[in-house]
Amino acid sequence: MTNSARNLAIRVLTLATFLFPVALSAQQRPAIAEETAKEFGIDSFNQIEAIRWTFNLQLPGLNLSRSWVWEPKTGQVTYEGKDKDGKPVKVTYLRSQLSSQPANVKDDIEPNFNNDQYWIVFPFHVIWDTSADVTDKGMQKLPLGKGTANQVVVKYPAEAGGYTPGDTWELFIGADKRVKEFVYRRGGSKKPSLVIAAWSDYKKAGPLLVAMDHRGNADGGAFRLYFSNVAVKVTGSNAWQEAK
Repeated sequence: MTNSARNLAIRVLTLATFLFPVALSAQQRPAIAEETAKEFGIDSFNQIEAIRWTFNLQLPGLNLSRSWVWEPKTGQVTYEGKDKDGKPVKVTYLRSQLSSQPANVKDDIEPNFNNDQYWIVFPFHVIWDTSADVTDKGMQKLPLGKGTANQVVVKYPAEAGGYTPGDTWELFIGADKRVKEFVYRRGGSKKPSLVIAAWSDYKKAGPLLVAMDHRGNADGGAFRLYFSNVAVKVTGSNAWQEAK
């Protein structure tokens, strides 16, 4: 796999800077998108004081892990992992104060955080990201597995800015309102890229539902992205609720 393909898979969901979701505008979402977000716990997101997870990515010739603690109400992020030279790094910052952060936070850590939190709560972004066009395509054949599922297409506008404006995501949603598979198509002027992955090993962390494992292919190469050490803290408690 080329370096550009690896970069795609690492930052495949870096779209636009996200601090904390605001109320949905008058723009209507298809019922299936709203029902799916509810299944994943969007109605309880205002109870979340902190989310903890480790993002693990495996590609041919690449194996990386990044650990995060995100406090969505304050925008505070704690990162633990390695820098470009492989040296251990731990840093805590406020996303609202990025301009005062060192270059490694602004240019590397924050983009990686934006990517990794999209992966863990993407069904919420279908509702939160009001600039995206969301369309219910009805029952369609699964791109990887056998059978069919309800296809929901999420397309970001070309003028929206962010890492790769014009991206399109195709979610394939089962009767239980859980995502079974999805497809990513890079938009804009950059080299076309394609990621197809299944969503599996569902667990609950407090009120949130998380697909812990994603396997498929990225630009034709084997791809696995999975989460570990997932837990949440909810309002009124200092205890972590582990995913199980």
